[in-house]
Amino acid sequence: MKVSKRYAESSKLVDKTKEYEIKEALDIIEKMPKPKFDETVELHVKLGVDSKHADQQVRGTVVLPNGTGKTQKVLVFAKGPKAEEAEKAGADFVGAEELVPKIQNENWFEYDVVVATPDMMGVVGRLGKVLGPKGLMPNPKSGTVTMDVTKAINEIKSGKVEYRLDKNNIIHLGFGKVSFGAEKLAENYDVIMNAIIKAKPAAAKGQYIKSVAVTTTMGPSLFINQK
Repeated sequence: MKVSKRYAESSKLVDKTKEYEIKEALDIIEKMPKPKFDETVELHVKLGVDSKHADQQVRGTVVLPNGTGKTQKVLVFAKGPKAEEAEKAGADFVGAEELVPKIQNENWFEYDVVVATPDMMGVVGRLGKVLGPKGLMPNPKSGTVTMDVTKAINEIKSGKVEYRLDKNNIIHLGFGKVSFGAEKLAENYDVIMNAIIKAKPAAAKGQYIKSVAVTTTMGPSLFINQK
């Protein structure tokens, strides 16, 4: 596989046999040659659980102290006073049944997070096959099915991220931009890792955290020594 010149230059800075302390890894990322855009710094955590079992699921949300560096667009399904509240709180889009055909027929996905009041879940449920595969389905566990739409919108806009296992028992998420610098990224990293460790299911046996790696959008992975 042919790799870009920049990737090759970045790889020279990484010792593939080493597990880095997080601050050291982020310092190396800062030294890597930069593309023309501000790359996202990604976290990949492999867990010693089996996501096929309901009692070994790992999922939750956490508000990053320094945000994600991305402005999240929020769609809220609500009616009446709750719709007005959502608009006042800064939701990018607010609506009800009339949005169903727009999403189904027009392939409309100009938003990053969907929030719904509980009474609207019957309507949103019709969109399960469309929103589900994109990870956009509102869920009480992630705080996106709620009557407190103001709190939900404020948290999302201030840097709330959701972590959840994929079918390979790995959590993938972005936790900031390269331009944040190592210190702010390390603060975000610590908050996420603490949340994932606290979310360890009682049914999980043996080693819980198998491996941790950080990488940039276009860069090589650095493995982290996570005690």
